[in-house]
Amino acid sequence: MTPLLQHPAFLFITLIVCLPLASALGAVILHRRVPLSDEARENYNVVQGATLTLLALLIGFTLSMAVSRYDQRKNYEEEEANAIGTEYLRADLIGADAAKTKALLARYLEARIEYYEDHDGSALDSNSRTTAALQTQLWDSVRQAAATQPTPITALAVAGMNDVLNTQGYTQAAWLNRIPVAAWVLMLIIAFFSNLMQGYGARGNSGRRVLMFVLPITVSLSLTLIADIDSPRGGLIRVSPLNLLSLQHSMQTPG
Repeated sequence: MTPLLQHPAFLFITLIVCLPLASALGAVILHRRVPLSDEARENYNVVQGATLTLLALLIGFTLSMAVSRYDQRKNYEEEEANAIGTEYLRADLIGADAAKTKALLARYLEARIEYYEDHDGSALDSNSRTTAALQTQLWDSVRQAAATQPTPITALAVAGMNDVLNTQGYTQAAWLNRIPVAAWVLMLIIAFFSNLMQGYGARGNSGRRVLMFVLPITVSLSLTLIADIDSPRGGLIRVSPLNLLSLQHSMQTPG
């Protein structure tokens, strides 16, 4: 289940195969073996309407969850860029180690941009190690300055560095915050039975053929969109480090 959710294209292929099969199962097999009588159709319509309504509500709520998580990732990217940019300016307050700290911040900024743009697992592992090492060096640079000159001015640089480290943790937590797998399982099960019932209750050959494709395709596209938004790296809709890139450009431009 997890690999499918990490790669929305695979999820779409799976859904576009399974959901029409569910509809065909209801239209061909169930409809022939257990014909739906006119007396039972009224109750069937109630159950079918409730099932489709529940599926629509789940898709709507899940889409809202995915969008809120996407917005959260965008907001933390902006906060991280602001924290690094502020600390880059405050580095002049620590005296002799200012140049070293600025150089470390420039390297750290490059590593954070790579975090947003990398999609390979081994590259991400390497990026995590590089980020941790740079964070240690950055904190040591301001810690030594604070120990040498414990003044309120130096404290500003220390607080700014603390914000730099904290925003990275917030960003990582936001990227790991995904829609629960249990919610996906429930939604996929209801989608399967919705298509099964839609095929089972279809009347007439032409109407049955249309329903066997319209609802499965609609549901497949909806669930794939949710998975795409919820997947930070595997989908087409991704958070681009625009603010971090803009900060990098400003740092490279002579003042």
